[in-house]
Amino acid sequence: MRSRIALAVLFVSAAFIAAAQSPSSSHPRGSGLQAWQNPGLAGVLAKCKTPPALNAERLKQVAAANVDPTNAGPPPEWAPLPASSAIPGVIAAGQNWKVVWSWEGNNADGPIAADNGTILFANNDASNVMRMDPATGLATVLYSNTNTSGALSRSKNGALFVAQRGLGMGIEQLEPQRKMLANSYNGEPLECVGGGINDLMADARGGVYISGLSGSVYYANPQGVVSRYGQGIRSNGIILSPDEKTLYVTNGGTLVAFDVMPDGALTNQRDFGKLRGGQGGDGSAVDAEGRVYVATGASVDVFAPNGAFLGSIMGPRGLHGTAFGGRDKKTLYAIVFYGTWGTKSARNRVIAIPTIAQGYSGRAK
Repeated sequence: MRSRIALAVLFVSAAFIAAAQSPSSSHPRGSGLQAWQNPGLAGVLAKCKTPPALNAERLKQVAAANVDPTNAGPPPEWAPLPASSAIPGVIAAGQNWKVVWSWEGNNADGPIAADNGTILFANNDASNVMRMDPATGLATVLYSNTNTSGALSRSKNGALFVAQRGLGMGIEQLEPQRKMLANSYNGEPLECVGGGINDLMADARGGVYISGLSGSVYYANPQGVVSRYGQGIRSNGIILSPDEKTLYVTNGGTLVAFDVMPDGALTNQRDFGKLRGGQGGDGSAVDAEGRVYVATGASVDVFAPNGAFLGSIMGPRGLHGTAFGGRDKKTLYAIVFYGTWGTKSARNRVIAIPTIAQGYSGRAK
């Protein structure tokens, strides 16, 4: 009798898991708004000690989305994805990107490796976090109600964090327990800093580095106290070296490096490399040898640990994030956006290409 009950429970559990895994078409697009899109932002900024200026260009994007004729439907499909040129020790010539996930909306951001060859990513419009199996193209919603979630980062110790990009921006810890890590700076909401949260990098101390907020890099320590570092940085992609002694941050068409102090503070801001394959830096990754990989909008540019440019892995326009994954971490994934941002034509794809290099195994990314 006990064996029958155990077998029944196993069957029901397996059926539940199978039912939870679904193709992209079964997952709603959602309607999340980033803070800068939210009509309530003006009221929040009015209470700041020194209110930041609203980003006029982004406000134009919101206005355009309401009248853009591409709201009627999706854009034309892409041209064939480009094959790679050889980069010694990194990728062989002739490797091709393949599409492993497609979805509507301004979704699928901040990918990181997960168990058994799966990857995790955050969804903007849908305000959730998903686990996707590239082998099947099926995905499961792991966390919901994440306030227009953006980037994900998991520390060496296993703590998982997500960027909340909606009004009331913050860094939320999802694992091992769900709680808010940080949502203020100097006693005011993060909105008072200006800008928005682009990307995250969790460290082994329990803190998180934050990019995208106005002109600098920010660090939320394990107690949630936020400090500001650097000057004149249009920060977006952000990644720690494998030994966590160097932090790399994109700055438009360049890559900036900082030395990391024992308490997580940053010092010695310097230019590290110039991007070549696209127009500006975005999501980044490192491999087991300490090489740095930066999404550029049309490629993944690769740099040696000393800053030497090694080459570009060319990709489609709109390539804005990258991460190693797969069972052996010898697959490079990228997030690609196309269509018109904020409209019904918005589309996302996750693409993958095999590599010689192996991603750093001591951290999810």
